Amino acid sequence: MPRATEAPRPSGRRDLLATAFAFQSLFGLVLVFVAAAAFSPSKNGQLLFLDSQNLLNVVRSISEIGILGVGMTLVILIGGIDLSVGSVLGLASVGVCVLLTQDGLGVAAAVALVLVIGLVFGLLQGVAVARFGIQAFIVTLAGMQIARGLARIWSGGQGISLSYGTGPGEVPVVFSLLGERTFNGLVPIPALIFAAVAALGVALLRLSAYSRHVYAIGGNEKAARLSGVPVSRVKIVTFGLCGLLAALAGIVHAGQLNFGGPNDGAMYELDAIAAVVIGGTNLTGGRGSVVGTVAGALLVGVLRNILALNNIDSNIQLLIIGLVIVLAAGIQRLRPASVGS
Repeated sequence: MPRATEAPRPSGRRDLLATAFAFQSLFGLVLVFVAAAAFSPSKNGQLLFLDSQNLLNVVRSISEIGILGVGMTLVILIGGIDLSVGSVLGLASVGVCVLLTQDGLGVAAAVALVLVIGLVFGLLQGVAVARFGIQAFIVTLAGMQIARGLARIWSGGQGISLSYGTGPGEVPVVFSLLGERTFNGLVPIPALIFAAVAALGVALLRLSAYSRHVYAIGGNEKAARLSGVPVSRVKIVTFGLCGLLAALAGIVHAGQLNFGGPNDGAMYELDAIAAVVIGGTNLTGGRGSVVGTVAGALLVGVLRNILALNNIDSNIQLLIIGLVIVLAAGIQRLRPASVGS
């Protein structure tokens, strides 16, 4: 008797679902952008939201969170979390200001030293997670307190303002470029730094063996270990990269504000996690992308901007953004198990 042929699978529908979930953050960004343009107030017949300076300001405003978000994406992809990034940002902003104004270091030396501090801080947290088996939540919660305490000790509990010049206690003018614009005064330099970090993050997760290890660990750590993936080393490197990017965000923060304070960066870790979640990265690891995180950060930035332009109460803004985060997480829960990233 001839064997019955198997009915063809609805691959078209599955591919459509895969595309929808893979690009949910981009679809959401487009939707919010169109809504923002539709509800934008106008001045002299010009929509304020679509003004080029306003759009560039949106990118500038989310540059620090976006840089943190790239590092957070890497950590979450391996099934971890890093609650210390906001405090490390504050430590870096204080550190670079102290090194420039009180210790007399040049800009290159001060920036390099602060980046090394962020890298080492992240590596130590990675060692605690990977070698000692302590949960990342606990390690980075402690790290958040330690970094904040170090920032207060380093600064004497005071904020440090930057003034530019060549005299004692003054900072070389080159550092002020972090708060400037380039390309005929159009593009904020922090936005360019964010774009460069995002591009490097995308390349890292698409072109390197490291990326395969990251996704393997997040998908199934035990299976990854049995397959020969150096799980501990990848985890330590990942936390180190997250700390490095948090320090970079702190340097950008100090350059934009001409100020570093020990309390700077408070709650920034939650904004970074929000960008990652809205970007479609699975909080249990193994699925997500830097592109999604960039789109998530931009979505939050656009949403905040249009709400501010319409003079919406700040408390209502928090409520709306919170609902968007819950909606994004809820959409991820609806993703069928058979639909890949």
